[in-house]
This record gives sequence, structure tokens and C-alpha cells, in this order.
Amino acid sequence: MATTVYTTEEVSLQDDSKVTLKPLTIKNLRKFMAIMKEFENVNSEEEGFEILLKASALCLSSGRPEFWDKEAAKQTDEFEDAVDMPTIYKILDVCGGIKLNDPNLLAAAAEALGKN
Repeated sequence: MATTVYTTEEVSLQDDSKVTLKPLTIKNLRKFMAIMKEFENVNSEEEGFEILLKASALCLSSGRPEFWDKEAAKQTDEFEDAVDMPTIYKILDVCGGIKLNDPNLLAAAAEALGKN
């Protein structure tokens, strides 16, 4: 009998569909990490926002291929119509292991940036 070592979560999207979130495979985790590394060169909130959209769309790409444009390596309009920020935070948390809406993390980031 096989044992699953990870947990999954089902979430509802803004388009009334449901997706099952689970941790990324190593192959997609490498792509995810490359996308998140783009934060090193962010100059505006809009650029940071685009990275979050791109990373979260990649997380759903295996179950919802219509959310990921392989040629452009970015999210599609269908993805942007289906998610909101709390959902993006949940996707990044479950699939990528990054908890962006943690109050302690946000406070530490603000302090590190000198934005107390």
C-alpha cells in the first residue's frame, strides 16, 4: 500500500471552478524557483506582482494548462480572470512552499527594506 507524503487542498477560483493544490514536482519547482529569483531585479510593485502571477500560474499549469502560455512562459488571461490575491497566496504556499501573507514574514521584510 502506497503512502502519500504530501497533503492536497481543493480551492475554489473566481470563475467558480475548483483546483486541487499540491506541492510542485522537482521539475516544476526548478522553473518556479527561477521565476521567484526574478525578484532580485524588481524595480516596481507592478514587476513584483507580475512575478507572483507568473509563479502561481506555473503552479496550476499541470492541472489547468489553459492557465499557462508555454511559448511566452507566463500566465494567460484565463488565469488572471480566475484568481484573486488570497488565492495566489494560497497557491504559492501549498505548491511552492512560500508563505507570502504571513504577518511575521511581512514585518521582517518591511524592516529589512527599511520601511518600518
